[in-house]
Amino acid sequence: MEISTTRYKRCDVIKPVGRIDAYTAPALEEALATVTDEKRFNIVMDLSDVDFLSSRGLWLLTEVQKKCRRYNRGELVLAGVKKEIRDTLNLAGLDGYFQFYDNVTAAVASF
Repeated sequence: MEISTTRYKRCDVIKPVGRIDAYTAPALEEALATVTDEKRFNIVMDLSDVDFLSSRGLWLLTEVQKKCRRYNRGELVLAGVKKEIRDTLNLAGLDGYFQFYDNVTAAVASF
């Protein structure tokens, strides 16, 4: 899995490509930790090129969201989410836990 990170003035955009599963989640977790360790808690996760999200990926997204929201520091928002991934989040009861945007531009503008 490829992961790119783009830093903007008010947020960071993280874009994974491929599958988020038990094998690839540690690399994504490391990329997210790099951002949050720098005290940057407004994060846009661009999921437009993610084909599969496992339970490990769901766990990772919820843990990062908790870290971002702690003490009202920020938020993790999701952009470009495919229908299959959205259905997975809905099935897990997490669709109300995240804000969804159609594209990265709209997500970045929300901050």
